[in-house]
Amino acid sequence: MSEESKGRSPSSRFPIVIATLLIGLFCGPVTGLAGPVVDFRHGPLKVSENERFLVHEDGTPFFYLGDTAWELFHRLDREQADTYLANRAAKSYSVIQAVALAELDGLHTPNPYGHRPLIDDDPTRPDVKEGPDNDYWDHVDYIVEKAETLGMYIGMLPTWGDKWNKKWGKGPVVFTPENAEVFGRWLGRRYKDATNIIWILGGDRPVENDTHAEIIRAMARGLARGDGDRHLMTFHPTGGRTSSEWFHEDEWLDFNMHQTGHKDRGSWDSIRKDYERTPTKPVLDGEPLYEDHPINFDPMKFGFSAAWHIRRLAWWHVFAGGCGHTYGCHNIWQMYAPGRKPVSWAHHYWDESLDLWGAADMTHVKSLMLSRPYLTRIPDQSIIVSDVGKGDAHVRATRDSRGSYAFVYTPLGRPVTVGLDKLSGKRIRAWWYDPRHGTAQEIGTFKKKGNQEFKPPVHGKGNDWVLVLDDASKGFPALGKRR
Repeated sequence: MSEESKGRSPSSRFPIVIATLLIGLFCGPVTGLAGPVVDFRHGPLKVSENERFLVHEDGTPFFYLGDTAWELFHRLDREQADTYLANRAAKSYSVIQAVALAELDGLHTPNPYGHRPLIDDDPTRPDVKEGPDNDYWDHVDYIVEKAETLGMYIGMLPTWGDKWNKKWGKGPVVFTPENAEVFGRWLGRRYKDATNIIWILGGDRPVENDTHAEIIRAMARGLARGDGDRHLMTFHPTGGRTSSEWFHEDEWLDFNMHQTGHKDRGSWDSIRKDYERTPTKPVLDGEPLYEDHPINFDPMKFGFSAAWHIRRLAWWHVFAGGCGHTYGCHNIWQMYAPGRKPVSWAHHYWDESLDLWGAADMTHVKSLMLSRPYLTRIPDQSIIVSDVGKGDAHVRATRDSRGSYAFVYTPLGRPVTVGLDKLSGKRIRAWWYDPRHGTAQEIGTFKKKGNQEFKPPVHGKGNDWVLVLDDASKGFPALGKRR
């Protein structure tokens, strides 16, 4: 959440936003994935040889499909955590982003079992008791292990940012460069043998001085020393910012993460800029506009975000060069439930929000990306001959660097003209891929020649499409095959 999220009020006071919810808000299908999302037998994660993607040790591509469950460790009991994780596994999410020292008074308000994470707010004194199932960290262990059985990574934030920069939020500030390294080393040792950890430092706060930067670097050193440098690391910045602003050249930063924030806008240019930085590092959006979030933090004027808003950001940002994407639901990140004060107009409980359409739609992004050669994919706007458009109408393209396929996303279903010269082969097989259902309509197979216009089956707001152009000689499978 960004600083603008400080306002709190039940959305029931804003009846004019009901129209926003009619754009496919409730309820998306549970996909029903068979087996674990990720097969950990492929080995630990690493950066690909071309430094653009994440892969397993054996080279198997890994698409980072994340969900923001910031308060998972702090607010859910084990039965509730099981429900949440099973739902996300069924939708093929590969990373669950959650915070150890949580945002919403995570140091002082106990978890559902009455446990707190630290003794006297001291990061060098985690509150650990002998025996299983009797302290805060045992509960974290349970959730990490449960996610592993389902084939999902935990993108673990050691702390929310208000514990090192209380620019806003509850705090208190408890970290110094010295104790940050001690805490990092302890946490790294605890999860050294976990196969499913990605470290995410930061936590929605800007780095405003040298002390802040050194706290982050010290924590990264501690984590690496504690876990033997076995897990990838990144940094979660504040809204509208990117980890590259402060840490791009740091060796511990394996990939860049953006928080593009909770306004109704695409950030393809900022993703592209990180994609083009040197040294080359993978990049993704780790916190875009949440589903069912007050757009621009003004529900009276703009209403609440729905599935179409969420889909656009995923396709835009992945096509701009992202090695994955993170979804979020406003009701779920805070685990809003009866008896809890809503943050920024949350108006449905977390367990009622698990099957919003946007959450299921993210599965289709991952499915399409992994249905074609993945590690040679590049962003390329030059194949779009027609106007690429602005704002809601912006058209985005990506293709195989060897020319075996191209994808073009048209958010309003408007016709698009594509130059076919960068595709390989003599004949093109074309499809319209439906981002709402993960299905495809075959357009046909034709001779590759010059520029060609393609018209989606339907158009208008909420009717977005992905044009898929294959070199027919490659014999690619039918679209939408997951993993």
